[in-house]
Amino acid sequence: MTSSPQPPHEPHPNHDRGLEFDLSTLLSRRSLGMFLGAGTASALAACTPGGSTATAPSSAATTAGSAPASSGTAAPGTPSASASPALTRAIAECGVEIPEETAGPYPGNGSNGPNVLAVSGVVRQDITSSFGTSSTKVDGVPLTVTLTLLDNANGCVPLAGAAVYAWHCDKDGKYSMYDAGLKNENYLRGVQEADANGQVTFQTIFPGAYSGRWPHIHFEVFESMDNATAAGQVLAVSQIALTDAACKEVYASAGYESSARNFPRTTLKSDNVFGDDGGIYQLAAMTGSVSGGYTAGLNVTV
Repeated sequence: MTSSPQPPHEPHPNHDRGLEFDLSTLLSRRSLGMFLGAGTASALAACTPGGSTATAPSSAATTAGSAPASSGTAAPGTPSASASPALTRAIAECGVEIPEETAGPYPGNGSNGPNVLAVSGVVRQDITSSFGTSSTKVDGVPLTVTLTLLDNANGCVPLAGAAVYAWHCDKDGKYSMYDAGLKNENYLRGVQEADANGQVTFQTIFPGAYSGRWPHIHFEVFESMDNATAAGQVLAVSQIALTDAACKEVYASAGYESSARNFPRTTLKSDNVFGDDGGIYQLAAMTGSVSGGYTAGLNVTV
């Protein structure tokens, strides 16, 4: 579907304008309806990539350092360590599909103008630099994000061979391809194919907080890599919520001054995307530190 490109938003105080803005885009681009009915998390079991189950964690287990124990915090840029199933266990439970959310006004997927998915080089793990006509690299606290894709229709087995397009704002809350001065940049956007464990990993930076939104990362799940690079059939469109503790630590560090001002103004409950359930199915399990970088993991049932 195509629609008229959105005008530059700066200094618009709210980058994501909610479900009303993007609903028509989502419905026209997807053939599967995946709107989640509200449920009680504690009544379900969390699913690991191996297919075993465990008692679902409470919403209290959503602060940095509350992820299940591992052999240690992975150094930034170490995908093999960050892809551990122990780190990708999170609040999304088997049998509960990831909540459907807006792709926002700056998806860069061709739905409202620019299309990074058609550009050679978008398939990459490290998304901290632009590619193609620019090589600009953004700075910020390192963040390794691992999503574990689970096939709900087949008993939550790993969804090997699917693909994920992920994107988010920079440390100043601005989006490449859209914001003033960044229209020729495409950093913090990339595509990865799920491995045999249904996992994709991105090396990135901790996104900033801008007015009106809780800190988040957007993603779309595609049936295959071919579908992703052709902006084809989408299985799920959602967002990852970052934890309160990690955000407070990062935004107290140098370079995130605007985020330090914006973050206290929005809560998970008041956020126009996560507010319906407090982001319980989208809140990542996180470990790490400002000096060593962070890891974030989320199970995504589709």
